[in-house]
Parts: sequence; C-alpha cells; structure tokens
Amino acid sequence: MDQEKVGRLAGRIALITGASRGLGAAVAKQFAMEGAHLILVARTQGGLEETDDRVRAVGGSATLVPLDLTEFDEIDRMAAAVAERFGRLDVLVGNAAILPPLTPVGHLSPKNWQEGLDTNLTANWRLLRAFDPLLRRSEAGRVIMVTSGAAAGAFAYWAPYAAAKAALETLVACYAKEVEHTKVRANLLDPGTVRTAMRAQAFPGEKPETVRPPEEVAPVFVNLAEPACTLNGQVARAYG
Repeated sequence: MDQEKVGRLAGRIALITGASRGLGAAVAKQFAMEGAHLILVARTQGGLEETDDRVRAVGGSATLVPLDLTEFDEIDRMAAAVAERFGRLDVLVGNAAILPPLTPVGHLSPKNWQEGLDTNLTANWRLLRAFDPLLRRSEAGRVIMVTSGAAAGAFAYWAPYAAAKAALETLVACYAKEVEHTKVRANLLDPGTVRTAMRAQAFPGEKPETVRPPEEVAPVFVNLAEPACTLNGQVARAYG
C-alpha cells in the first residue's frame, strides 16, 4: 500500500462484495481514491481484474478474492486469511445481491426462493459472523450493508427480493445494538435508483441514460466508512 496516500480512508482495510461491476466497482474506485486498501470479492476473476485496473488507475491497491458467497464455509476461510495478513478489518461493505425472478408468490420455485435468501441475506449474516472479531480489532470498524426501497414497500412480484432485504435491515439493526458500546458501527445504505445490471434486468425497457450512474452514489459510502461516522443502526438514503 502507498503509505503516502492521503484521504478520508487512508490506511483503512475495506472489504467490498459484488465488486466486479456496477455499484461495487464504483465504491471500490471511490474508496481507493480516499486511500483505502481494498479486498475485492466477486464470483468472476475477469470482472475483479477490471475493477482492479480502475483502482490502480487512481493510485490504489487491492487484494482480489474470486468467491461465490453462497459457498458459506469459504467466507470463514476468507476471514481467517484476512486475519492472518492484516490482523483486522476496518470496513465491510455487503453489496453483492441477486434479483430472483419477478413472479407471483405462488409461481416462485423453492430453488429461486432459496437462491435469493442465500445471496441477499444469509451470505451477509455469514460475513458479519466471520468478520465481527476483525471489525472489533479496528480502531473504528464500519459495516455498510446495501438495502433497497423494496424492503419497506409492498410491490407485486418482488416478494423474494423484498423479504430478504427487509430481513437484512432487521439483522443489521440487531447487530448495531450488539456493538453500540464498542468502536464498531453498522448501518444500511439504500442507493435508490442506480444504473446497474440488476436494474436493467428488472426494468428492461428503461433507458439507461435516464438513471443515475453508480459513481454518483459511491461518495455516500465513504461517509459511512470513515472513522468520524457516528451513525449506528440507521438506513441512510442516497437520494431525496
């Protein structure tokens, strides 16, 4: 890591899931610009390397971890590797998510339901479980989990995604209570409408140029990741 790097996240170790594209890649670049060393996690090696190129282009550095987060035991192994190499984790960004088929509840297959829960909820619990000791070793551990307006809404055909995000919000709120007397702070971030592959999947007829690019949202993550942030158990909105 460049020891001369100066920024709001200078010297911080930040892990970002879903970092190969879209919002995760934009947050990685923004964190790198603010001086953080990154641990980038995604399923595709090629996508991670593309994000790594963007990080290096702004003078940052990253450790790449190709990993399917639904292989839950691998999350524990990743945490052990981070502990051995860095001894702590300063920022955990749970961004990875999938959109199950938009279909009536009665038509949804058990397989699709479980896949949505595994990625959107259980993987984030496993991340919290595995990295909690390392976050507590930080001088200012920060957890940022990405949520959605769907968690509070009641939209036809969105049940599996919305249910997982609503449960994620409750999970993080409970964890925030558990760490309120420590140096760890845990919050959720609703990025709002953002130009991503998931957005295009959900709204195929939408013109991409009418939707905010993820780069406009990325700076909000920095606010929640920096040591000065005192929010805990909140749902931050990157809009309105």
